[in-house]
Amino acid sequence: MLGWRPVKDGVIGPYIWKSYREVYEEVLQVGSALQQLGVKPGSRIGIYGSNCPQWIVAMQACNGYSLICVPLYDTLGAGAVDFIIDHAEIDVIFVQDKKIKEILSANCKSAKRVKGLVAFTSGTSEEITSADQIGMKLYSWKDFLKMGKENPAQPCAPKPNDTCTIMYTSGTSGEPKGVMLSHESHAIYVKGVDLFMEQFDDKMTTDDVFLSFLPLAHILDRMIEEFFFHKGASVGYYHGDLNALRDDLMELKPTLLVGVPRVYEKIYEGILKALSELRPLRRLIFNALYNRKLANMKAGCTHKTASPFADMLAFRKVKARLGGRLRLLISGGAPLSNEIEEFLRVTSCAYFIQGYGLTETLGPSTVCYPDDMSLVGTVGVAATYTELRLEEVPEMGYNPLGTPSRGEICVRGNFFTGYYKNPELTNEVMADGWFHTGDIGEMNSDGILKVIDRKKNIFKLSQGEYVAVEYLEKVYVFPPTVEDVWVYGDSFRSMLVAVVNPHEENTMKWAESNGCKGSFAEICKSEGLKEHILKELQSVAAKNKLRGFEYVKGVILDPIPFDLERDLVTATMKKKRNNMLKYYKPEIEKVYQKLEEQRVAAKSK
Repeated sequence: MLGWRPVKDGVIGPYIWKSYREVYEEVLQVGSALQQLGVKPGSRIGIYGSNCPQWIVAMQACNGYSLICVPLYDTLGAGAVDFIIDHAEIDVIFVQDKKIKEILSANCKSAKRVKGLVAFTSGTSEEITSADQIGMKLYSWKDFLKMGKENPAQPCAPKPNDTCTIMYTSGTSGEPKGVMLSHESHAIYVKGVDLFMEQFDDKMTTDDVFLSFLPLAHILDRMIEEFFFHKGASVGYYHGDLNALRDDLMELKPTLLVGVPRVYEKIYEGILKALSELRPLRRLIFNALYNRKLANMKAGCTHKTASPFADMLAFRKVKARLGGRLRLLISGGAPLSNEIEEFLRVTSCAYFIQGYGLTETLGPSTVCYPDDMSLVGTVGVAATYTELRLEEVPEMGYNPLGTPSRGEICVRGNFFTGYYKNPELTNEVMADGWFHTGDIGEMNSDGILKVIDRKKNIFKLSQGEYVAVEYLEKVYVFPPTVEDVWVYGDSFRSMLVAVVNPHEENTMKWAESNGCKGSFAEICKSEGLKEHILKELQSVAAKNKLRGFEYVKGVILDPIPFDLERDLVTATMKKKRNNMLKYYKPEIEKVYQKLEEQRVAAKSK
């Protein structure tokens, strides 16, 4: 059922497995031990840490004893953890060893209300003493299992409408909001995926293996794992270093991989780099085989029948780089570029699909069909048990009755029951049973959906023009020297500026050809690179026929990618725009000041 890689003396070992029977027995022991701590049905139980078997055992103990599982974000700072413990009124927390100090720190004031901490393995003697001092007992995993084994208690089955989990979404602004999900909605999701999968010849079996690395505190990974458990298949956890994910791929050899676009961008870049190192003739052969297979797939062939010769000669090597057994790749969390999706559909020798959904909808609201090339660049059609519609957004010019049909995506189904302790926000997003997602979609006559914009990420410049910032960021990310971009403007100014993460390899090539010397970070400080990137941004703006006020007029270069450590993005890599503004504000003010000086100087001439 569950696999993990132990680390001994800094060396990562092969996967070790627990069977379904072993996990079941641990779940009963953990559930029984929780009863000994006096928790009652409906109590909130926190889980704080990276994906591992203990995470799932704690979650299933909550399910089996009518307790509400509340994931605490492994990717957010103590501030959010403190807020969630207090807001959800958490009684017991299961915690990864290295996170214990964050719960016990002075910053986590709400920890005083917690009855007990259960370490994923064990705490130090100092941590046990610190916990005692604030009236909390810290248990090792082994001792907690022993307590449950010595005091067995019968499971207490939940009712369908009981809350299964309160999943806090980090959001891109404000405090986290607690999404309440019922047991019935979880069951309907699993049944829906079952019905969807039944349509295809390539059936899922108990031999399937899923590599879990997206946080279990997020809905996408959680729901994939729930479906795998339903089917009796296996889940293996990555060893904790995303930069070394390929090592886990080669060791586990999964049949399913689920990632956000950044994961697939990294895979794509790795394959392109390997291709660039081939001799010109081999590169030529690869491209010819690629074009032949792509043409056959567009003509209606499946990925298996489009060109077995090309698979054998060239693409089996790509498949081998991904572990050699992948049958299905799924991308979610944000739109993936058409180029990368098409490339992976052709070269991975596996099905590749995108989907769209939110925590509030328990993951997939729409899903693509495998082997249908007309769905490239889209998030597919309404998932099982889901209804979709678009609603007009007049201030952005989106009209569902126009051509093409565009508007805010609204979803209906057996989804979340509301935001915990926040009926005002629940009423704001729910109307007549429809959940208003805040995302802007474009739908064709076949019901195929594309996500094209975000309703909230719109602002007005001082001249009264509206700017849809997410659309601009998709346009401005195209130049080769640009890795990522954040576009900023406000209603007190008439111009847009951007913070750019330069693409390291392409930037160093530019530096070499322009006689610039130094490290990547040093080159990112050069005015020459700023001018070059600004010209590239303006060139791509002209190519895409952007309006004058949508042109970026000034840039800030940051060699460090927008990251979780600085709290600039969410765990699904969505930009936290308020945090980014706070972080880059001094530099933004300098750019605006310089632009104003240039404007005044030009006027005086």
